[in-house]
Amino acid sequence: MTNFTESERIGLAQRLAEVTERAAVAARAAGRSPDELLIIPVTKFQPESLTRALYDLGVRDFAENRHQDARVKASACEDLAGIVWHFVGQLQSKKARQVRAYSRVIHSVDRVSLVEALAFEHPLEPELATGCFIQVNLTVDADRGGVADTEDVQGVAEAILAAPGLELLGVMAVAPLGEEPRPAFARLRAISDRVRLVAPSATMISAGMTNDFEEAILEGATHLRIGSAITGNRQPNG
Repeated sequence: MTNFTESERIGLAQRLAEVTERAAVAARAAGRSPDELLIIPVTKFQPESLTRALYDLGVRDFAENRHQDARVKASACEDLAGIVWHFVGQLQSKKARQVRAYSRVIHSVDRVSLVEALAFEHPLEPELATGCFIQVNLTVDADRGGVADTEDVQGVAEAILAAPGLELLGVMAVAPLGEEPRPAFARLRAISDRVRLVAPSATMISAGMTNDFEEAILEGATHLRIGSAITGNRQPNG
């Protein structure tokens, strides 16, 4: 495990506090309570020691986007009571159950075949179910991750609702490059409203990263996936 210095801990605490305050300001500007927001540090490419330092600061939810790295880190942090792993990367169906084994929430469900791969054989108690966000592609590039046709979102939603052991939480998206983020997040919010016609309890929106989380909050985001604004640019030393 890479060492984490005291000065790095102080900087980490400051960045977390700054993001938390900025999110709270944006929430109040939208007429919302900051308590509606879940700030999820994205710890990809960061050492286990950073995860532990954030845990000591009270963070319990963490995101990773590469299965190989996430699996190792989740195993190494099994001693941290109450830690919750979110998987936010593109997911191959053949890796679905491996990711499901350590992830409490998967933000990148974008096709019915993946839902089928994630499903359990039997229904689970709600507190044990794997939470799922439907990833929506807000661009015109069909090669980008996410459901490209908003008409298909309902089909994926219905598949999750019918799948044993899965819980539909809401929708997720990444703002397109080269476009103002707030109009894109407004489109996501409209899609969220459509999903709620099928699943009224699927009220959550996973949107907003380091450069656009305030705009996402203004359009209803509940789950913020924040990387370098919290973690900094520190890279593991091996």
